[in-house]
Amino acid sequence: MRLWTPHLAVRRTWTVELRPQPHGPQLACPQCGPATACVRGATARSAALAHLAGHARTDALPRHLRTCQCHERGCRWHPRHRGCGGPIVLVLARERGGRLWRLADVCANCAAATHDAAVVPESQADTPTARSRRRRSPAPAGLGLHERIRDMLSYLATALPPSVSPQARLLALQCALRADRYGGVRVPAGLLRGMHLAGGKSGAWQELEQQLWLRHAPVPSGGHKAQLLDATVLTQAPGRTLRAQAADLALRAAYSPATRAQPAAVRLTAVALAPHLAPGDACGSVDLADFARLCALSEDRLREAVMTLESTSALSDWSLHLSAEELHWRSAAAGIPSRRS
Repeated sequence: MRLWTPHLAVRRTWTVELRPQPHGPQLACPQCGPATACVRGATARSAALAHLAGHARTDALPRHLRTCQCHERGCRWHPRHRGCGGPIVLVLARERGGRLWRLADVCANCAAATHDAAVVPESQADTPTARSRRRRSPAPAGLGLHERIRDMLSYLATALPPSVSPQARLLALQCALRADRYGGVRVPAGLLRGMHLAGGKSGAWQELEQQLWLRHAPVPSGGHKAQLLDATVLTQAPGRTLRAQAADLALRAAYSPATRAQPAAVRLTAVALAPHLAPGDACGSVDLADFARLCALSEDRLREAVMTLESTSALSDWSLHLSAEELHWRSAAAGIPSRRS
């Protein structure tokens, strides 16, 4: 006879609201009760994300017990789509122009259908680990270099406001992928020169500091050291070596001989395209609006960036085609000429 064993369900949905007040916004969390915390306008976004990350760590649950919270609520967080399916992922969503933030477990299909949402990079905090374990945990299976780049770009598209420049986003991507488990990162002088950031003329560091995403300071050797302030980034999957390799892959895509002289928006588009243009794939497509959000560009600017990329040798192995709603690509080996709209 099979026994039924009751268990306490862990609610894997958390929301915080930033309520405008005369003396500054207040952070309200339904899970924490009626108490609210006052935050400065410049720190409101960071405070909301840090609060949500704290809930995710506190309410950790083994991956096999996690369920789609969107499905349990009738899939009302997004427009209708073909149905729930795919692995359960942790998704950060923004509503009401950034006044409401939600972190929840949802299936991959619901995550793709939700507007203004991003998959949080695979989190070590989501799965409880035994304290007695001394050996370093291996990186999760199936989480490749391209997936790490794509997930982090998706997260940064939601975590950073649209006003943050493409150059600052490229810097944030490098810092996030190269950070240690405590959020510390050192950027050597050679890397700064390669990213056109030597001398601090671009203002990328200052942009990220103004958003309270990091603190940074120059070091005597000519490089920079930084401390990430985004608590959610600190919950990335283990495997710092693989993350560093992903950072190098993104760096090569952004600063190849064909792209290094291009504007930052074009370089960021090249990085976002790289995970899709795998050598083994013959063709593919992506929703234009979703891809524009990933690059933090308007659709018109994205079209210009794609056309610029196609005119260089950066994508010599691929042909691109922009339709009204999608970006298509096909391997040049397939023998079908490129079309432009």
